[in-house]
Amino acid sequence: MKLHANLTVRASVHAADVAWQPSPVGGVERRMLHRVGDEVAQATSIVRYAPGSRFSPHTHGGGEEFLVLEGVFQDETGDFPAGTYVRNPPGSRHAPGSQAGTTIFVKLWQFDPADSAQVRIPTHTAARVTETGRPGVQVAPLHRTAHEDVRIEHWAPHHTLKLDLPQGGEFLVLGGSFTEGGETFAPQSWLRLPAGSRLVAHTRDAGARVWAKLGHLEHLEHLATLVPTQPVE
Repeated sequence: MKLHANLTVRASVHAADVAWQPSPVGGVERRMLHRVGDEVAQATSIVRYAPGSRFSPHTHGGGEEFLVLEGVFQDETGDFPAGTYVRNPPGSRHAPGSQAGTTIFVKLWQFDPADSAQVRIPTHTAARVTETGRPGVQVAPLHRTAHEDVRIEHWAPHHTLKLDLPQGGEFLVLGGSFTEGGETFAPQSWLRLPAGSRLVAHTRDAGARVWAKLGHLEHLEHLATLVPTQPVE
């Protein structure tokens, strides 16, 4: 399966308006944003766990990155409430689920094989900084390597934001809204812009809180070639 697999073109999904699709596990549904592969895939999705649902223990051969959007995500290492950003590196293993139910934004098979960092950050309390030359924007850094820069960005109300993207960028709205390219992006809306493009976004009364990943698209295409064609435990 290929969904928004061409990284050289703009892609957007307003996931809140998309029907949930079942996963192989009862009680777990997903809204697919980007996918290269079948059940084992390089994937970007919004995933919803019904109360009491759980996956069996499994290994993430290509790593797993997620942000808890609603509820409480759980595995053997603890409880992760809404706003928690997590990175489980390649080779990590767990049995995820949720007793009360949860919704997460998750990316699979998008880790550099050499990236072994395990990250747990409560983003609601993460320190914000103002970057030089970016008025109206505050940034909470989450993770940075030679191939990616992950952060939460807070965009001021009634602000026009311009950002050059020499290596592309990806954005998920967490709160508020903005317009770009004639579209309005509200919570659970996802936008990916190719390398060499420029983000020009306009916020409204509430501003916008956005998860962003920059500088990763060229490397992402390479990582898709590492996805096995069969499940690996």
